[in-house]
Amino acid sequence: MEKVWLTRYPADVPAEINPDQYTSLVDMFEQAVNRFADQPAYINMGQDMTFRKLEERSRAFAAYLQNELGLAKGERVALMMPNLLQYPIALFGILRAGLVVVNVNPLYTPRELEHQLNDSGAVAIVVVSNFANTLEKAVYQTKVKHVILTRMGDLLSPAKGTLVNFVVKYIKRLIPKYNLPDAISFRSALHKGRRLQYVKPHITNDDIAFLQYTGGTTGVAKGAMLTHRNLQANLNQAKAAYSPLLRVGHELVVTALPLYHIFALTVNSLLFIELGGRNLLITNPRDIPAFVKELSRYEFTAITGVNTLFNALVNNEDFRELDFSTLHLSVGGGMSVQRSVADKWYQLTGNYLLEGYGLTECSPLVAGCPYDLNEYNGSIGLPVPSTEIRLVADNGIDVPDGDVGELWVRGPQVMKGYWQRPEATDEILKDGWLATGDIVRVDGEGFLRIVDRKKDMILVSGFNVYPNEIEDVVALNPKVLEVAAVGVPNEASGETVKIFVVKKEASLTREELLAHCRNYLTGYKVPKLVEFREELPKSNVGKILRRELRDEAAKMGDNKA
Repeated sequence: MEKVWLTRYPADVPAEINPDQYTSLVDMFEQAVNRFADQPAYINMGQDMTFRKLEERSRAFAAYLQNELGLAKGERVALMMPNLLQYPIALFGILRAGLVVVNVNPLYTPRELEHQLNDSGAVAIVVVSNFANTLEKAVYQTKVKHVILTRMGDLLSPAKGTLVNFVVKYIKRLIPKYNLPDAISFRSALHKGRRLQYVKPHITNDDIAFLQYTGGTTGVAKGAMLTHRNLQANLNQAKAAYSPLLRVGHELVVTALPLYHIFALTVNSLLFIELGGRNLLITNPRDIPAFVKELSRYEFTAITGVNTLFNALVNNEDFRELDFSTLHLSVGGGMSVQRSVADKWYQLTGNYLLEGYGLTECSPLVAGCPYDLNEYNGSIGLPVPSTEIRLVADNGIDVPDGDVGELWVRGPQVMKGYWQRPEATDEILKDGWLATGDIVRVDGEGFLRIVDRKKDMILVSGFNVYPNEIEDVVALNPKVLEVAAVGVPNEASGETVKIFVVKKEASLTREELLAHCRNYLTGYKVPKLVEFREELPKSNVGKILRRELRDEAAKMGDNKA
């Protein structure tokens, strides 16, 4: 018999939400841009874009996709850019055309990009010129027919845009040479689209809105099929959970997490569009001094981020001098929030750092600490409204009260399945329940506490890193006989990647191996620690025992680097 935990937020937070409040995300968007037309929706590099401008530009882009490119409802369009004004225009233009958004990490290597474009079957891509060189190396091995190219400053004022584009290209030299002769500029697409007729397609909540790529618990990246209903439900769940703190039409949320990440996409972009709030887009949050300088210009009311970002901010002297009197919502997700960081954040800002938990497959929010929590309690909070959970033992039976078990989730935010991977879908979706792979217990007050994470996944600064992918790349080196990749604790990034390698040739060096990895992997996936061994521990059937290696590495720290 299923034991379903039903947990309530504070009394002024509803237990249930309506996942069909709108007929689609497009319906939600159209109502919001009409309601808040002349208010700023996004701010980037000092440039405001009102809801009205966002509506006009996204409609022009949708018309261009429909008429000039002839894309049919349901076709996939990839987005490959950091936080720029172009992102929401393209995002909502794709959705309004009845197409499916495929978010792409712009830091991908050509190999990673090629896999995602081929797996999704994307027929078009919008890319910022900084990463056009990567696209050039992959695009001709894919089904992509249309490349739409933009520069970082293209939607800023003419003077500022020209300056930004000049600095990016000639001063900072951030644009490697590329050759994409058939690419059309994003500005040209908008210009043409304004003269074309936009015809709103029939879009329902059951239609796929996003293919959001994740490795699930292990293995090659898979596209989670997130419907309009999934995302709409999750933004309403987030709104319900934090509604007492949120003022319609008066919020300014700091968006330092990239919008291609599911956390920022739902909690920042979609939720604050529906609320009529402003998104302060930070293009390069790694440049902490510039980031803090940007924050000093605004009376921000909300901020989301990962633990590493909050840690960097609280340790920055200029950030400590900012005025936090308007800030009333701080949410940490993507990785565990550390007590030391949460305590420093509260001491500095007067705000509790509320930890949330989610998965790409759940759009992503599953649980979060309630808004009225007046202390850091080390939990991932309570299930958000309209979310049921179970704790299941290895034998498939629900565990008794007080015991630990695998967290299973059911709710309107749970994905439709993995794109064109029915077997992988069946492994994780069981009679409407999504098996997270995370081992959890529920304490006496109903708070969820993670005891152990997904068996093999590594979490680096909030980004999933999958051992299979790292091992596949390392194994491409002809001097490698065997390899195992694990995550080890790291104060700065939560975890870092460590590889254990058995050499095939004695001449193999750490530096040679890391240089090899950099050719194939995004920076945060490149191993930071390498240990050479004569052999790797294996099970009786010959499977490498990653857990044993991980436990050893955690005990020894970084002394094998």
